[in-house]
Amino acid sequence: MDRIPRAKDFMITDVVTLDPDTDVYEAIHKLLERKISGTPIVKNDKIVGVLSEKDCLRILANGTFHELPGGPVSNYMSTPVHTIHPDADIFAVADVFLRNNFRRVPVVRDHKLVGQISRRDVLRAIQEESSGLIEEEKDYGYITNEMKASLSEGPKGS
Repeated sequence: MDRIPRAKDFMITDVVTLDPDTDVYEAIHKLLERKISGTPIVKNDKIVGVLSEKDCLRILANGTFHELPGGPVSNYMSTPVHTIHPDADIFAVADVFLRNNFRRVPVVRDHKLVGQISRRDVLRAIQEESSGLIEEEKDYGYITNEMKASLSEGPKGS
């Protein structure tokens, strides 16, 4: 590993956000429409909460199925918000996910949302790093150049 991957290398920057006054049913529609499991709640350019699928399930816990309560997202969002800096190394990001039930974490620089990183993004980082290690093994491992050549030729007699 020549360079330690950072959150900024794998985060998304086109983050869907909602206002705290957004109706929770509108928010659920947005989550489903965008196929995302949660989103930061932003007011005056500052993150004030996060709304996840789990937070939305509180609607059922707060009422009967036929009389579902509604209201603004601020009634359902999770606070305080755990954020990370874009320069956080991918190991620190993985540690945040291991220590918490989060599926995603907002990435913040100078108190401004600059992206979001998810568990899946960390898996992509692992995949990219491991594919680099696999290439190194191929170059320096126990397989000789003759063995590599015979593998790349394919089966004989076809």
